[in-house]
Amino acid sequence: MRISQFGDRYTGDTGILQLMDDIVAAQKSGDVCMLGGGNPAILPKVNQVFQKAIQAMAADESAFAQSVASYASPAGHLRFRQTLANWLNQRFNWDISEDHIAITNGSQNAFFQLFNLFGGTNRDNQPQNIVLPMAPEYIGYTDVPVQTQVFKSFKPSIDLDGRRFKYRVDFDQFEIDPQTVALCCSRPTNPTGNVLTDDEVRQLAAKAKAADIPFILDNAYGLPFPGIINIDSQPYYDDNTILCLSFSKLGLPGLRTGIVIAQPALIKALSGMNAIMNLAPSNVGPAALEPLFRDNTIDDICQNDIQPFYQSQAEYAAAQLLSMTEGTPLRIHKSEGSIFLWVWCENLPMHSSELYERLKSQGVIVVPGHHFFPGLEDDWRHKQECLRISIAQPKDVLDRGIELIARVINQTYAEA
Repeated sequence: MRISQFGDRYTGDTGILQLMDDIVAAQKSGDVCMLGGGNPAILPKVNQVFQKAIQAMAADESAFAQSVASYASPAGHLRFRQTLANWLNQRFNWDISEDHIAITNGSQNAFFQLFNLFGGTNRDNQPQNIVLPMAPEYIGYTDVPVQTQVFKSFKPSIDLDGRRFKYRVDFDQFEIDPQTVALCCSRPTNPTGNVLTDDEVRQLAAKAKAADIPFILDNAYGLPFPGIINIDSQPYYDDNTILCLSFSKLGLPGLRTGIVIAQPALIKALSGMNAIMNLAPSNVGPAALEPLFRDNTIDDICQNDIQPFYQSQAEYAAAQLLSMTEGTPLRIHKSEGSIFLWVWCENLPMHSSELYERLKSQGVIVVPGHHFFPGLEDDWRHKQECLRISIAQPKDVLDRGIELIARVINQTYAEA
């Protein structure tokens, strides 16, 4: 089979492919503790709400015909976009309409479109970079651009607090150069659970606006939904921001529904890409959940079910792992949001990929941390010392996985 450079890029080994392969392997084996994937938790009350919403849509002949038996416009389900715009305007006094919103087939699809819209070689054959103000960042960004070496990122400053730590944007190091065409960051950050402070967000947004480049803010885990944030913070949007949301971490990854909020000119560009790549995005998720935004059910499940569950899981898992590894230099990033623990095995006597293999051989899957530093060329030992651990599994699976992780880490340090 003679494939193109494009084909070669997307059929090779990547971090995100390893992650998805591990998910499939875990599904086939009942003995593996799957603490590596990005699947959200299955919360019975929340699932019941979604089941009823999907059943109601399927039972309504008109709604079914418009959502399942018909294409949406390339921008996505019109009524949902209208309802979502009203919902956001009422809560945050934003001034947006359906023309500011596009639906994509998942947020990964949205970032494929955005990163290739901005990053890469321009019409004058000059390179254009997307800057990630702080690494580590999301594993799924790394291989999305069709061209390589699109990202440029910067080391964070690190605040230490006992065996906990927190990354912060190092504004003394961070810079925007003439090749920078967009800033992008996730909030909360996947993998670390770090939440950029309101002040950090405002500073980044101001720097992007001053440079006349867009500020892409990935809120797949954050505000305004699903709201998996454990500290006080406010959602951010202005006319230079591209805000990306998702239904996945609400608990509906199978519906593949991503949402982009931006100025109408950008939405028109994404709609054109949707038309070429997909004809139209899926209607099912937006049609089913639209009533939940109209009657504010979405607020209830986010505030009373989803956020409290993950905060409790994070606090519990972190306490267990710290207790079981007492005497080692292991640290955990402060659990400010998302569905993961980010573990720093300081002075780890091996590469994180080798530690991953050791854990895998003992029956627990995590994600080795070196995959989460796109665009950071610095030979920084820290990149090889971290692991991402999912906290979305039931307590019995989480307990067994944490125990195995602690045992392997204790043994690894003891052997050094």
